[in-house]
Amino acid sequence: MSEIKPVFLPERQRFALDDEGKIIGAAHFHDFDGAAGTERIFFHTTVDEEYGGQGLAGIMVKFALENTIASGAKIVPVCPYVKSYVAKHTEYDQHLVQPTKAHLEILPRG
Repeated sequence: MSEIKPVFLPERQRFALDDEGKIIGAAHFHDFDGAAGTERIFFHTTVDEEYGGQGLAGIMVKFALENTIASGAKIVPVCPYVKSYVAKHTEYDQHLVQPTKAHLEILPRG
């Protein structure tokens, strides 16, 4: 059985799930220079279909949020999965910044 682990890929602006060298999921972000310092906007999360239903997105998002907090940045939940995750995990409340129009305007269109 392979070992799937979360990894940070800052040069690609994402956290990912690595399955022995194969990226099988990603939590995409964009850093924003906000009033309280760096605000990390999480805008899209995916896990390859064949890996679905195993709780891997939650493992990756927890890793991403913990890394973000450790770096001193705030969390801006735009992605529906990240929004749902932080709504269920109130320990992140003090690290959240609600999305604004300025946050949304800098995100990639796609």
